Amino acid sequence: MTILDGKKVSNDIKDEIAEEVKKMKANGEKVPHLAAVIVGNDGASLTYVGSKVRACERIGFESTMVRLSNTTSEIELLDKIEELNTNDDIDGFIIQLPLPPQIDTQKVLMAVHPDKDVDGFHPTNFGKMALDMSTFIPATPFGILELLDRYSVDTKGKHTVVIGRSHIVGRPMSILMGRKGFPGNSTVTLTHSHTKNITQIISQADIIISALGVPNFLKAEMVKDDAVIIDVGITRVPDETHPKGYVITGDVDFENVSKKASFITPVPGGVGPMTIAMLLKNTLLARERHRLS
Repeated sequence: MTILDGKKVSNDIKDEIAEEVKKMKANGEKVPHLAAVIVGNDGASLTYVGSKVRACERIGFESTMVRLSNTTSEIELLDKIEELNTNDDIDGFIIQLPLPPQIDTQKVLMAVHPDKDVDGFHPTNFGKMALDMSTFIPATPFGILELLDRYSVDTKGKHTVVIGRSHIVGRPMSILMGRKGFPGNSTVTLTHSHTKNITQIISQADIIISALGVPNFLKAEMVKDDAVIIDVGITRVPDETHPKGYVITGDVDFENVSKKASFITPVPGGVGPMTIAMLLKNTLLARERHRLS
């Protein structure tokens, strides 16, 4: 069994990007600039955006955090987005989710210009991804592809079962794993809350990508020997024996499933760190595109 070490691979990617930035600086070129918009004071969101800002500092990117109050109106947020769309100094930006209830999330994501949508959420970028065109792939699926690539996990002709159909992970993964090329060329089954015989389907999978958000959902008896397990789930589970009062748990019963798997991602330290690394990679791609346009 091989651990797909997202922490190590994400650090390798950051080092590679840092080298690119050094070359840019040496050539007198503008370095990539990533902005993040956060509305309100959600603790998890602030932590996540803070880690993105620190990652930018480490690799030599410029970064801007735009903090707006919890009472910000939809119009005010859309005005801020338009400001970022037209600011040539900013190569890409993200809107940190969730947004407060007075704001229509879909409307806001639609307002981000596709050329600056480094999260890969805009329908234009999603459509290009589905058509195998060059575009921004959503950061978490992009990170999973990168892990499979760097560990040379064979995907050709394999049966991939994706658990969960979110627009951010499940649905894009189902498209990407079935595309031509590597990683890809697998036969994909997309499962969700209405799937009948889900346990039976999972038991036939060569590769399982679980993005359900249900702690320890995937048990060893549901998995065949030598399956590849990608655990996207990340849930805070209360645990009074732990100093923080909770533990971070994935969708997979890691202790038991890992005994049967050929490759598996841990939680934490698997897919999570890859998400930020690939967001930075998308921002680098955005800078290169803007330079060429």
